[in-house]
Amino acid sequence: MSKIKLSKSFINDRVKLALAEDLYPDGDVTSDLLQNNKIVTAKIISNQKAIIAGLSFAKQAFAKVDNKVKILIKKKDGSQVSKGAVIAIIKGRASSIFIAERVALNFLSHLSGIATKTNEFVKLAGKKTKICCTRKTIPNLRVIQKYAVRLGGGTNHRFNLSDEFLIKDNHIASSNIRELVSMAIKNKRGKKITVEVDNLNQLKKIIGLKFNTVLFDNMSIKNLRAGVKLAKKHYETEASGNISLKRVKSIAATGVNRISVGSITHSAPAVDLSLEI
Repeated sequence: MSKIKLSKSFINDRVKLALAEDLYPDGDVTSDLLQNNKIVTAKIISNQKAIIAGLSFAKQAFAKVDNKVKILIKKKDGSQVSKGAVIAIIKGRASSIFIAERVALNFLSHLSGIATKTNEFVKLAGKKTKICCTRKTIPNLRVIQKYAVRLGGGTNHRFNLSDEFLIKDNHIASSNIRELVSMAIKNKRGKKITVEVDNLNQLKKIIGLKFNTVLFDNMSIKNLRAGVKLAKKHYETEASGNISLKRVKSIAATGVNRISVGSITHSAPAVDLSLEI
């Protein structure tokens, strides 16, 4: 899988775009009303138990608005915090802090939400089964979201369509599954090959071919357990489809190696964070 790199320039570019979105075309007209623009101290506080992620983006938001603002980070990305925990302390001109506040909190709350939700799945799945994210991400934010998954203890699936062969149901519906897998093997050029199956008959048609992973999609626990038993000597196994916190423990108990969960990126609730003076 493509390596995730959060360089300073990448963080700066994303924060710059977010600030431009918030300030176009006339800036912060409310903060411009402040006549006595005094130096204040503010705290970013977590209003719930969470895994924190995105601190570098929040820090850059304040620095981008005013390089004289001082930011003291009290927690590290990936750390677990309790309700009421102080995440960071910011000192600077009131208007500068107010301008950067929402952009900083948006990055923090969204990424912390992904890390927190991922960690809930990871704990329930246990040590023998990996929780993986998918490509169900917000356009242009995939790198950041997959970074948050890692902080929550999850594993990144393929980053994009170039990373590996993933033969899915629609590919199979428009062709022959065994022929598709055989073609992928001939053209793999060092890339991994994953084949999605939604029934055991499909698995039996391709078992023995040299590919990497069988992805069991939307299978019952009974069929998934049978599929893992058939495939585990030959392939890495993965389960997907309507994975919830209620079901993930029983799915992991089938012995599957990986569970891919779209909801940890596409619908993780934001962590409740606030900035208080």
